[in-house]
Amino acid sequence: MMDFSLNDEQLSWQNKARDFSDSKIKPISVPRDQIEGGFDPFDWSVIEEGSKLGFRTLAVPKEWGGPGTGFVTQALVMMELARGDSAICKAFSQNWKWSHLIVNACNEDQKSRFLAPFIEDHRYMLGRGITEPNAGCDNRLPPKSDPKAGYRLKAERDGDDWILNGEKTFIANGSVGSLFFIDARTDPNVDIIHGGTLFLVPKDTPGFRIGKIFNKAGWRFYQNAELIFEDARVPNNNVIGQVGTGSVKAAGGDTTGGDLFGDLELAANAVGVCDDANDLAMSYASNKMQGGKKLVEHQLVQLAIAEMNMLTEALRSFVLRVAWEHDQGSRSANGVLMVNYSTDVVLKVTRLNMEIHGALGCRSNPRVDKLVRDAMIWCHLAGDSNLRLKAFSKLN
Repeated sequence: MMDFSLNDEQLSWQNKARDFSDSKIKPISVPRDQIEGGFDPFDWSVIEEGSKLGFRTLAVPKEWGGPGTGFVTQALVMMELARGDSAICKAFSQNWKWSHLIVNACNEDQKSRFLAPFIEDHRYMLGRGITEPNAGCDNRLPPKSDPKAGYRLKAERDGDDWILNGEKTFIANGSVGSLFFIDARTDPNVDIIHGGTLFLVPKDTPGFRIGKIFNKAGWRFYQNAELIFEDARVPNNNVIGQVGTGSVKAAGGDTTGGDLFGDLELAANAVGVCDDANDLAMSYASNKMQGGKKLVEHQLVQLAIAEMNMLTEALRSFVLRVAWEHDQGSRSANGVLMVNYSTDVVLKVTRLNMEIHGALGCRSNPRVDKLVRDAMIWCHLAGDSNLRLKAFSKLN
């Protein structure tokens, strides 16, 4: 039986996130977004303040020192943080994705070595390096038995260590991360399902450095960078699972901590963006006079606002349903459809908001413009919509 009423803990986290979003995130959202490129839009102070409230470590179980919240709570928090700023929300929730991975796929020694500093250091951020200049979507659905497809970063055994050479590109939290999960080829002669291995690589690993930090049209606060490996030496006890397992699930992990949470993360974030767009549209239309009456009294504007709210509430329901399924231990493929739907919704709702603002939305209201640019990011997150549908077909 489904029960979508929120308990006291969920309501407490939701309210805490809403207060933090209103008081700390929203005031810096547009000013940080208007700073051009690279590391400059980033601000450690908001990360540290949010971390002290538990927003960086939200997904870490209580037995390892974290809040130990469920997926519904995590979805609610993401909606509220993203209403303040989508990119800042993603900087926090990216850590949840990979703390799920530590808990589900790492051994006890690895948990002890890496979860403790993650909990203690408010600047300790997590990232994962999969994408390379010549390997993107084929990492998610690699062609069977094709050793030329997928990532090519090379890992060669040297005694008790592995030597990594190659590069990753457009990696989330790349320029601010303290620990990265790196997918590498330990056997270049077979496909990545059988020749890939997942490594834990701290930022101070010899031979590992940060390359280019990317400027983006949207999500400027959220950091994406190149990771460069030049004879980087990684100890064998930093291998997750077994050598040559190729995927988190085969390495002993639970896909709820990887692909499924990733879908939930993106869709919940989109709800927050849409909430912000709805608030902006309604506020503007209620105060702007046009044609002798308030804009909200014009039928076309009423229809646009109604459509924005309808789409947003439908997405919210979809997200909470999938989050609830995650909390029940369900491994359904609904998340793939949800993130595709969130892409359609966030693009449509932010565009309608800009249309309601008219020329003002493009010229004089930088937040309206920002929401449209942030929404564009959904077009290529975790592969495009066609790739996600292909992945869904393989899960059913």
